[in-house]
Amino acid sequence: MTPRADAEALDSADPLAGLRRRFCLPDGVIYLDGNSLGALPDGVEARVAAAIRTEWGSDLIAAWDDDGWWDLPVAVGDRIGALLGAAPGQVVACDSTSVNLYKLLRVAEALRPGRARFVTQHGNFPTDAYLAQHVAGKCLDVVAADDLPGALDTDVAALVLTHVDYRTGAMHDLAALTAAAHHAGAVVLWDLSHSVGAVPLALDAAGADLAVGCSYKYLNGGPGAPAWCYVARRHHDTLAAPLPGWVGHADPFAMEPAYRPAPGVRRLLTGTPGILALRALDTALDAFAGVSLTDLRAKSLALTDLFLRLVDERVGLASPTPHRAADRGSQVSLCHPRAPEVMAALVRRGVIGDVRPPDVLRFGFAPLYVRYVDVWDAVDALAGVVRDVD
Repeated sequence: MTPRADAEALDSADPLAGLRRRFCLPDGVIYLDGNSLGALPDGVEARVAAAIRTEWGSDLIAAWDDDGWWDLPVAVGDRIGALLGAAPGQVVACDSTSVNLYKLLRVAEALRPGRARFVTQHGNFPTDAYLAQHVAGKCLDVVAADDLPGALDTDVAALVLTHVDYRTGAMHDLAALTAAAHHAGAVVLWDLSHSVGAVPLALDAAGADLAVGCSYKYLNGGPGAPAWCYVARRHHDTLAAPLPGWVGHADPFAMEPAYRPAPGVRRLLTGTPGILALRALDTALDAFAGVSLTDLRAKSLALTDLFLRLVDERVGLASPTPHRAADRGSQVSLCHPRAPEVMAALVRRGVIGDVRPPDVLRFGFAPLYVRYVDVWDAVDALAGVVRDVD
């Protein structure tokens, strides 16, 4: 059985251990829910307070120009793009993931006129499924993950997928499925909400078309933080604005009666940006300064490997999360018939994960701040809870 000293040794040798100091974490809590809401990065509170006090409070409306408010959606988008493997000018931070999904579903539809069908997988995140159904109507094929390549043919406009499954943590091969869709003449819309900030991504290198994601999970942007859209540069000339609004106009303050789209991804902007939320997100991204995503991924896999091994040794719960590293995001799920009761007991012991009905316990491992001893202590608590419940 793996002793706790082994986890302590891993923390002592961890080159990323110092990154934990970039976060405000409560004492006595093991936080394994960063796949749902990331921890508060140090500096965010002060930065938002300064934006309120100085930019809004003193500069007032001049802050749109003097403090760079007008360009924040693109500036923050480019910072997120660096974590996506996207060159500047292809990502814009705005709206919610759901709104952005709708926009890009319409973009995908327009990119492949004459093709009627969308393809997605069983168990996709509800919003993704709802919106795909809304846009595609009866022309939505919902298939098992293993059947996705075979579902792609010359009538498919877009493949719509979540990269890392929100229930199980299973991860698709983004490059391979993108290539398969392109071979069939379709585009791909990726939801990267459970990937960005934890998994290295190379959208440009993979030839990706479209992507969306939230920024309050591994990016730690705060509850309800602005989401983002990615559109590959090769699609910019034909990019239609699905929700044309004044901020996405080529000259917003001209107040013209007819819509003229702004160049590139700026035309995906619709209404006035949420400046305070963008300031919080912008500062939260500082936590990634100087961090190699390859190193981050290595730690993520080491944390989840340790968790899975300890669960096998001490608890014995089945896990729908793939054991093979290449097929796993930064999350492990376990199955227990009394999952809500188990999680409630864990939370009382200071271990925070979450539950997805009916029987899934989810644990997210944000490698910027989760330690190896956190993993050992969490499984120790879990073993005690399961013994009590069973």
